[in-house]
Amino acid sequence: MGIAYCLEHMHQLNPPVVPRSLDSTTIYLTDDFAAKVSDLEFPDDGAKGSSPRSATSDLETAVHRYGVVLLEILTGRVACSDEDGPLERWASRYLDGEVRLAELFDPSIGSSFSEEAARALCEVARSCVDPDPKRRPAMAEVAARLREITALGPDRATPKVSPLWWAELEIMSSSDS
Repeated sequence: MGIAYCLEHMHQLNPPVVPRSLDSTTIYLTDDFAAKVSDLEFPDDGAKGSSPRSATSDLETAVHRYGVVLLEILTGRVACSDEDGPLERWASRYLDGEVRLAELFDPSIGSSFSEEAARALCEVARSCVDPDPKRRPAMAEVAARLREITALGPDRATPKVSPLWWAELEIMSSSDS
């Protein structure tokens, strides 16, 4: 959820900020499992004159990348493998109903969701990786749908700062010296 909220916020800025390299290697988890998006590349000042179509295309691409990350989380698989190819192609058999949906989920999280919630999560992922970029939802819609499915608002998806944060930072920096 934290990733979706982060992207929703970034896409609503004026101009929108779009991470150029969003994938599972650019997302880190805090001690309390809150997601942190890293390795953001910001457009240079010359990009201000870019066309509205280019900006829309970037947003659609970011939604697709988020969909792939969501599939990685749900399945426990990598985005692309030599054996199965791109994850969205492998998952399409499940998302299109050709194979039982329960077999799509990583066994370690499969029982964490009701069947209805699992179907809804898969529908969100499927819409994000839709081959037609124009049919992909905006990140605001993705975040709203996920909030409805998981009942996790932004306040529960943000990292919890330890009251001893400054002391922990001091200890860590002292031990490095």
